[in-house]
Amino acid sequence: MTEERISLTKSDRLAVAWRSTFLQGSWNYERMQNLGFAYAMIPAIKRLYKSKEDRAAALTRHLEFFNTHPYLASPILGVTLALEEERANGAAIDDTAVQGVKIGMMGPLAGIGDPVFWFTVRPILGALGASLAIAGNIMGPIIFFVVWNILRWGFLWYTQEFGYKAGSEITKDLSGGLLKDITKGASILGMFILAVLVERWVNVKFVLELPAKKLAEGAYINFPKGDVSGAKLQEILGQQAGGLSLTKEVPNTLQANLDSLVPGLMGLLLTFLCMYLLKKKVSPIILIVGLFVVGVVLHVLHIM
Repeated sequence: MTEERISLTKSDRLAVAWRSTFLQGSWNYERMQNLGFAYAMIPAIKRLYKSKEDRAAALTRHLEFFNTHPYLASPILGVTLALEEERANGAAIDDTAVQGVKIGMMGPLAGIGDPVFWFTVRPILGALGASLAIAGNIMGPIIFFVVWNILRWGFLWYTQEFGYKAGSEITKDLSGGLLKDITKGASILGMFILAVLVERWVNVKFVLELPAKKLAEGAYINFPKGDVSGAKLQEILGQQAGGLSLTKEVPNTLQANLDSLVPGLMGLLLTFLCMYLLKKKVSPIILIVGLFVVGVVLHVLHIM
């Protein structure tokens, strides 16, 4: 006699969607939104796993680092629900596969949420509501609140369902290695997005001044002694516009020399250092405090 397949009901998935609205209710600097993600998964975990040990293992699995736009977490939740459902029914899906798919999706999706929701939809609705409110119409704030939450909730639910159905299709071809390929591709894409954002997010700027550079003859303006006539002044202004320096020496900074080599080099090196320390099991909290202290000290010393 074959065991009955365990499936998530619509009410289970609705419960997950509702809990996902509290994704950032317990945000932390070490693992970001991991507590909110695990909290959202609880209704599904209770349905899929019956023993206390299996439920504890599932919760632990979803307490790993997670961070994305709070609304774009819904399709990731949907795919994760499908993976957990297949795993509960005996599919060969390990913790690495589940976490790999989450990491691979959260990076690219995070960059979509801000321009769509915070920079487009919400400002448009806010402007509409504000214009009505300024005119004394009570419907202004009501329209903003109602329409915004209808759009938000509709997006959360339907993208979660889309992710759930897409995840179910992925897990149908486990024997063919599709999940392995998806996991690998998602991980590569996530690391690529992270690498691109290092130059944008990690800003290391030195203010330390080096000895000034002396310019060669002809690279600066030779100002005449005495009064300057109108024609001579016009000539000087033309030389400045042509790129000649006003002084024989130009300021020289450590940051300018580093930028001339590789722009963003120090930010990249700092990222590699943090990755190395994390690999050595150094606590992220210690890294955060250490970077803060080092930054303050170097600023006081007028190095950064």
